[in-house]
Amino acid sequence: MIQIAYVKVDDGENLEKAIKRFKRMVEKEGIIREWKKREHFEKPSTIRNRKKKSLERKLLKKLRKIQASKAY
Repeated sequence: MIQIAYVKVDDGENLEKAIKRFKRMVEKEGIIREWKKREHFEKPSTIRNRKKKSLERKLLKKLRKIQASKAY
């Protein structure tokens, strides 16, 4: 999937302002993040392991939060 980001610059608009708008749009759409993710091949097993570890971290964080609220 190809994502194209563009910004129309008005006649009286400052160029720096248009560049800032473009950067915000690129960040919001996640184009740079997606590019970095796809820059190198990642084996399916590595992807599964990374997602599994991420899920474990989320669950542990949630558990710690629940235990901390019970302590008070």
